[in-house]
Amino acid sequence: MPSLNVSFTEEELEGVRAAAAAEGKSLKQYLHDLGVREHQRKQFVSGALDWGDRLREEFDAAFPTEIPPRRRAPGHGGAQAHGRGHGGGKSVA
Repeated sequence: MPSLNVSFTEEELEGVRAAAAAEGKSLKQYLHDLGVREHQRKQFVSGALDWGDRLREEFDAAFPTEIPPRRRAPGHGGAQAHGRGHGGGKSVA
């Protein structure tokens, strides 16, 4: 099985060892799991963004007041029409 040598400063290694111990794992298992978890997180985020992009037009049509301000047509009130704009949570009359 392939392996990898990773260099740490003494201070960094101390922190990583403490994190591994807090999870009840060996240093080797902790670093393995950390890399795998980060890869899975990136795959999840990428999939979620793709899913959002595929459904964006349908969502925007169903909930026109929820369209982000940067994408609103000029004159479209959206959230600001309900007093939830830049007024710090206060109603705007």
